[in-house]
Amino acid sequence: MTVTQNDTSATAPLLVEGLDRPGELERKLKFTPMTADGRVGVEVFPLYTTAQTGPGGPAASLVRYHPGASAAPHRHTSFEIILVLEGELITEDGRHPAHSMLVMPPGSVHAPRTEQGALMLVVWEAPVEPAEAVS
Repeated sequence: MTVTQNDTSATAPLLVEGLDRPGELERKLKFTPMTADGRVGVEVFPLYTTAQTGPGGPAASLVRYHPGASAAPHRHTSFEIILVLEGELITEDGRHPAHSMLVMPPGSVHAPRTEQGALMLVVWEAPVEPAEAVS
């Protein structure tokens, strides 16, 4: 697995190779804790953030849920795409194993969690907001 950015300019691509080798990301990438939205046991490796796209703008990260990790219920103000790369994510819609993709539409509410752990690519079109309860 390699992570390269040949140029540090804003237009240079970030290349992450070797996603098919379990465990490689943990050794090569620097994940940081994500506690927003009541998340517990969650870490992220940001690919791009609202610091680059502007307030309320899109963001994308590799997101790792450790075994037993969870997020509080939250509402999506825009689309979110979740591609499960490893492990299994559990939502109100069921269990989503590796190679599953979820597309959360605007207005949707969920509280994702995992029992065994999961590694995902997550793309948010806009930041999420807290939700009182999952309906």
